[in-house]
Amino acid sequence: MSWSEIALLAVVVAGLALWLVWLSASRLDRLHRKVVASRLALQAQLDRRATTAVDLASSGLLDPASAVLVADAAFAVADQNVRPAEPSTTEAFSLTGLTADRERAESALSVTLRSVLADPDDVRGLRGSAPGQVLVDDLASAWYRAQLARRFHNEAVAQAQRARRPRVVRLLRLAGRAPLPRTVELDDQLPDDLDGH
Repeated sequence: MSWSEIALLAVVVAGLALWLVWLSASRLDRLHRKVVASRLALQAQLDRRATTAVDLASSGLLDPASAVLVADAAFAVADQNVRPAEPSTTEAFSLTGLTADRERAESALSVTLRSVLADPDDVRGLRGSAPGQVLVDDLASAWYRAQLARRFHNEAVAQAQRARRPRVVRLLRLAGRAPLPRTVELDDQLPDDLDGH
């Protein structure tokens, strides 16, 4: 092999290596964007579930004690959405998932709603009126959508984590300074009588 052939081969190999690195970095960037989008969708669905729970609590269809419990749990979720004066872009584009406090508040709302809606007769009673039927159906729909959004988010996180695992990705720091995406773990089990939606 002549010197010019070796040089040409080295250029081709270097170009191929750079192209593969660029592909990996682009894929990782797309996966990070997917995680952010799925996180925002999850937050929107969880907010919708909390809002529907407040609507149910304020409807007058629940007994007073249950209404207070549901409202307190839903407002605890809403309180987690209020942030002190910090840039919204930092929060919106964070990959770290929901805060631990938000996950606890969402789980507490699930537990509270399940305890309030545990009796099938109570659920049938709520569905006995037109407003109650609409509120229960809205809650079931919002809850189911939140479950789906969490599953999609956690799958996007798993894909991003797998893409960041290879040694080359870590060695070349293709993820930049982006934190490792984190799954959202919370209790979002539907009550048995709402499970049909």
